[in-house]
Parts: sequence; structure tokens; C-alpha cells
Amino acid sequence: MSYPKQNAIPKSSLEFLSKLRENNNREWFNANKEVYQVQLAFIESFADLLLAQLQIHDLIETPSGKKSLQRIYRDTRFSTNKTPYKTNWSGRFTRATAQRRGGYYYHIEPGNSFIAGGFWSPDAQDIRRIRDDISFDPAPLRKILASESFVNTFGMLRGELLKTTPKGFDTSDEAIDLLRYKQYLLIRRFRDDEVLASDFLEEASLTFRNMRPFFDYMSEVLTTDHDGLAI
Repeated sequence: MSYPKQNAIPKSSLEFLSKLRENNNREWFNANKEVYQVQLAFIESFADLLLAQLQIHDLIETPSGKKSLQRIYRDTRFSTNKTPYKTNWSGRFTRATAQRRGGYYYHIEPGNSFIAGGFWSPDAQDIRRIRDDISFDPAPLRKILASESFVNTFGMLRGELLKTTPKGFDTSDEAIDLLRYKQYLLIRRFRDDEVLASDFLEEASLTFRNMRPFFDYMSEVLTTDHDGLAI
């Protein structure tokens, strides 16, 4: 078997996922366990390099690419979908210390690959602090969301929205469009040919780097009071 360049996702890794999607059962997986382990090693190597790129511009506590990867085995106990395996390679990198908020996520899947980050499920206290700050002065966040790097990379802010006005705020608030977010997500999608391209590592790293203005804003909101003192 020919091994790919370290900074590339090999075509065989996507092909394995496609075959797994068609044969999502334990018998097939066990018969192809060695193939899975080879492909997993490729993804771990890529994740190691992605982590090294992240460490250039951020402080990450995830110790290795291998540790960032999520298990391929699905927890089916409370799901109506009883297929035993995920059909993607995915993982998370955690920013170090409580003062750095936001998280990084990568997801490799045929026809559905993306790099993402942000706040998937902020608790009640965090979402209230975010909304209070946005309502007080939405200009800093709007400037970030309108910046060239943000628009070119992510297009727009993503996430689930409330159908009504959040409690404690007014429908006439100038930032009501931002206040209705229950999640604050940044997502950049990639075609399969882009995932397999030799510059995918560079593009994934750039995507993470372009999240920083948003993360820096959110981190300040969530870790300091109105006087700029740590909370």
C-alpha cells in the first residue's frame, strides 16, 4: 500500500467510510479491522499535524492528534438508529485554561466534510452573559461577522435559533437577530476533492485561525466583568 503525504487525507480513508456506510454491521467491520486501523493511522497523523499548526497561534490542551479523535463506535443505547459505527472521522481540540473559550472541531465524511468551532451548547449563565453584552453593544460582534476573513471563510454565523424573543429582552432590540441564537457556530464545508487536495492541512489550519477574532471576543465576554476584571 502506498502511503500518502502527511498533510493529505488519503482517498482510501474516504473510500473506507463509504464502504462502512454500505456495510454498517459488526461482521463486516471485524473482517476489515486491519483496513480500519491503517486508515485510522492516516487520520491520526493528519490530526497531529493539524494540532501542531493550531499550537502556532493558540494554546491547546489536547495532547495529541490521536487524543483528539472521537471513537468510531456509536452509543446506540438511547438512539433509534442502531447502526454500530459512525461513518466519519471526527475530533475536537480543546483550548487551554478557563480564559480561552470556544472549541475546534473537524469532521471528515464523504460528501459532508467540514471544519467547525464555537459554542455548541452554552449553559444558561454563559448564554445570558453573551446576550447581555450583545444587547449592550452589538457593534464589536457585528464588526467581526462582517469582516472579510470571516465572510470569506464562514459566510455567516450558524446555530439553532429561538423562535421567540429571549426572556428578559425586547423585540425592538437592535440586536434581536443575534440575541435569538442558542448556539454560536462557525462552519466551513469542504468538497471531497478539497479534502483530498495537498493543501487541505493548510486550509483547515487557516479556517481555525480565522475563528480567533470571534473566540477572543467571546472569551472576553465570558471571563471578565464590565470593568475588564477576571470573574
